[in-house]
Amino acid sequence: MSQADEAGQGGPLDSILMQWRRARPDIDASPMVVCGTIWRAAERIRLGVGRNLAGEDLDFAGFDVLMTLRRQGERGGSLTPSELAKDMMLSTSAMTNRLDRLERRGLIARQSDPQDRRSLRIVLTDEGFALIERLVVSHVETEERLIARLDKAERALLTALLTKVAAGEGE
Repeated sequence: MSQADEAGQGGPLDSILMQWRRARPDIDASPMVVCGTIWRAAERIRLGVGRNLAGEDLDFAGFDVLMTLRRQGERGGSLTPSELAKDMMLSTSAMTNRLDRLERRGLIARQSDPQDRRSLRIVLTDEGFALIERLVVSHVETEERLIARLDKAERALLTALLTKVAAGEGE
């Protein structure tokens, strides 16, 4: 099976590389294969995770907020909007929009901070907690299916390599 068939999109990357070598022999187009493979793998994962959320009226952004709140503790903890934004590497305005949508759905609540009445804490509602409890199980199962071809050592190596790419080394 070609790389394109596995990713479900685009032409085979080795063929694309050969075309570039013919069209522009003066450049080394091999980074296109690496980046194209990462891009295709990321798209496959994004689509797989998206299918897991289908029918829940929940987008990736909202899912990420619920997951972040849930991992704060056994019953889900609370975070300020600023703490959530920082943890999720978002601007506070982007966070406000996400929180507004989730609050309208009854999945989160804004509560006064008992230690600072000027501040708010974001908590999961019972409905939000139940939803994320169910989704986190199917989410992990989905991700396991998506990387099932990799053994433990390959997973560790891939994580290390992608961490280097994500850190921006070499920029």
